[in-house]
Amino acid sequence: MIISFDDTDSRSLGMCTTYLGALLMDELKAYGKPAGLPLLIRLNPTIPFKTRGNAAVAIKIETSESEKIKKHVIQRIEELAQMEDENTNPGVVFLENNNDEVKTALTAFFKRAVQHVITIQEAKGLVEKYELDGRGYKNSRGLIGALAGCGAMLEEEWDHTYEYLSYRQKEAWGTQRFVNENSVIRADDATYPHTWDNRDIANNMVVCVPHSPDPVLYGIRGKTPEYISHAASMIEGEVTERHAIYKTNQGTDMHLIPAESISKLQDMESYIIQGFVASNPRTIEGGHTLFLFRDKEGEEMECAAFEPTKNFRELIRKLLPGDHITIYGSVKNKTLNIEKIDVIELTEKYRKVNPLCPKCEKSMKSAGKGQGYRCRHCKTRADKAARSKVEREIKPGIYEVPPCARRHLSMPLIRKEGKDIHPSR
Repeated sequence: MIISFDDTDSRSLGMCTTYLGALLMDELKAYGKPAGLPLLIRLNPTIPFKTRGNAAVAIKIETSESEKIKKHVIQRIEELAQMEDENTNPGVVFLENNNDEVKTALTAFFKRAVQHVITIQEAKGLVEKYELDGRGYKNSRGLIGALAGCGAMLEEEWDHTYEYLSYRQKEAWGTQRFVNENSVIRADDATYPHTWDNRDIANNMVVCVPHSPDPVLYGIRGKTPEYISHAASMIEGEVTERHAIYKTNQGTDMHLIPAESISKLQDMESYIIQGFVASNPRTIEGGHTLFLFRDKEGEEMECAAFEPTKNFRELIRKLLPGDHITIYGSVKNKTLNIEKIDVIELTEKYRKVNPLCPKCEKSMKSAGKGQGYRCRHCKTRADKAARSKVEREIKPGIYEVPPCARRHLSMPLIRKEGKDIHPSR
């Protein structure tokens, strides 16, 4: 039996869908045996009406008491979901005895929910068409994530990572967290690059500890359950209630769609597209850095490294018109928000210098405004300034935003193989 649910948390009031998953993983053992790790599935990160991280949870359990499980799960959702928040609209799906047709439909739905915009009506239609046991609350938007979670559980092969989530005691929810930062640094030093995004060294920030009023104390992301558990064992802080290890599509770039031209790009979707820098980068009020990007067909659109990307903007400011690049990022309001950039080939940069005398090879001096240049010793003249090639301050390779600005789904470069990779640490 697969149990999948979504949209139980609130940006302002707290709670966390993964906390409900951790709770149920323990409580449902009374009715059966959990089959493998629970799933934490991140959906399309550009959706504006997401509660917080746009994550669904799915659990698989071997059981002969499905009705008791359904009753227990529904009771917990109704008890813990932040229903009073108008943006919290839970959904849950119980999946049993699925056939190949249902499996095909749900696995396709999972991939589409990560990359595209799915309507509530489409989710309801899928539940009705296949007579699935699904329940939606309020406007039922959580059914989208619940169905996607089922599809992820049914899909055998997809790139994945793991996350260790530690949860606070209930009486501490909403209060200031206590985690010993030095212990995070030690854990990170001991397990990086097998764990990542625990801290942002360049910006002097611990990033594995959230700041919202939810139950999570910290989350450790990495390549195996063993590495993240080892890192977690080194972290010191307040007494916790429980923890859970999730298999997840975080850090996989699953949200990115390859695109050939700007004309194919749509708002609220994420892409990989190759082209050229078409203008000098400029920094506007608020610290955002923008430039024009031109595709192979000559169409242009604005790209942005927004203020939260911190030192990544310094890299973007070093680009020049003509640089051949690939951009990874999301489209919002017809602007491409950069997550990673692959600098394929740099255009040459020159500066004007006084020409050399062809006789003595010394630098000529200006002969006056609009009068060219002359050599005082040889009396030779030149009409125009010469050009000298300037070393670029950026090298070819792929670069990423710092950990403090990284999206859940964005693949950290430490996971990529090959040359000219510049991980942000």
